[in-house]
Amino acid sequence: MNKETLSPEIEFAIDLIQCPSVTPIEGGALDLLEKRLSAAGFICERMKFSGDGGEETDNLYARYGKTGKFFCFAGHTDVVPPGDMSAWVFPPFAGRVENNVLYGRGAADMKGAIAAFTVAFENLLARQPEFPHSVALLITGDEEGSAVNGTRKMIDVLVKRNEKPDACIVGEPTNPDHAGQMIKVGRRGSLNVIVTLTGTQGHAAYPHKANNPVHHMIDFLAVLKSGILDQGNDFFQPSNLEITSIDVGNSVTNVIPAVAKARFNIRFSSEYSGETLIALLQNKAEAFAKEKNVKIDLEFLRPWGESFLTKGAYFIEMLNDAIQSETGRRAELSTTGGTSDARFIKDLCPVIEYGAVGATMHQVNESVAIADIITLRKIYENFLGRFFA
Repeated sequence: MNKETLSPEIEFAIDLIQCPSVTPIEGGALDLLEKRLSAAGFICERMKFSGDGGEETDNLYARYGKTGKFFCFAGHTDVVPPGDMSAWVFPPFAGRVENNVLYGRGAADMKGAIAAFTVAFENLLARQPEFPHSVALLITGDEEGSAVNGTRKMIDVLVKRNEKPDACIVGEPTNPDHAGQMIKVGRRGSLNVIVTLTGTQGHAAYPHKANNPVHHMIDFLAVLKSGILDQGNDFFQPSNLEITSIDVGNSVTNVIPAVAKARFNIRFSSEYSGETLIALLQNKAEAFAKEKNVKIDLEFLRPWGESFLTKGAYFIEMLNDAIQSETGRRAELSTTGGTSDARFIKDLCPVIEYGAVGATMHQVNESVAIADIITLRKIYENFLGRFFA
């Protein structure tokens, strides 16, 4: 299919995919977006932040207008690495359309949504040259990485300037299988923990003279996994703990090691805050260490994400009305799935998430049907018309 025959949102999605913006590399994606938004009349501001190691993260904040109602679209141009390049049907940064499907890293997560919303904004402003309201895009290059020098710090700047939108949609790929399926009105919290358990090193033939930390680590993790954290509630599924790594680094077979390490992640419901969950884990670790005569250290990685719920906000129904108008179905309101930068935006304004079909996000041969991106643009445009009516 020739690019000249494609709709503007598909053309722009291809241009964005062709920017190899693997975290933390900007890859030209923000430059491309800034150029397009500037041409549409947006005032663009590059917000660059550095971490403790001196690395710099590039972000873009673009705003049109200073009066009236104020709506913001948020997202990220950074993408995860392509993985096994030989497993891709087409090169991951080619932005190839084949059989009405757009292939490329970021097609679903989430350059397709950025292209759709950009064109929706352009169409809105083209219809109303004297547009009396305000719109903005808050786009980071640090969502797939540490998320330290991106949206989180951009929000801090906007809060200090008292620049607070009335509402925000994050364009994460919320639909599991088809367009119009799901709106995320909240997210579970996420806490990452490193466990260091110290016993006593010894000879494998004389276990009574040692205190094997590997055995104790297995038992400690079993205690955490067997205990039900909570039952969830009307909006959140039960909190869940997943062990992601157990490491000893022992290269020999006849030595009981002194130290074992493990990592786990908890996706927690609104029944907990990060602090109350940390307190619970520390109490369990202290009790286990005392019983088994070992030392347990827990390291809680920052920043952790707090759970949040945008409940009853008027613009949720506006979005669902737009979805029904374009697809003939109403979307389920959900809090399932992973975390997103909405966990930071909630401190600025009411926020929900709606984007592309995410069936292939982060996978080899990531792809989205071009009809779904076009429908997404129509939904965004329909929504904007309702929001600013």
